Amino acid sequence: MVLHELAFFENGMIEIQLHDDLRYRLRFGDLVLYENHVKKVRGKASSYPFRSVEQLRYDFERDVLAVGGRLGKDS
Repeated sequence: MVLHELAFFENGMIEIQLHDDLRYRLRFGDLVLYENHVKKVRGKASSYPFRSVEQLRYDFERDVLAVGGRLGKDS
């Protein structure tokens, strides 16, 4: 595993896991989950075409904001 991080915010928890074999897991509580080419937002699953770590982060952050989450003090 290259990275494993947990961050607790006033409105939820974020978990990030990145592996050197390109497996990943990004989770915002029970509302948003991105895991190995699948994303779930509010329980609805769909395929997710992994393009890059940067795009993964952007898409994840967008979905967290869409469900009413905040990723920091100024979000």
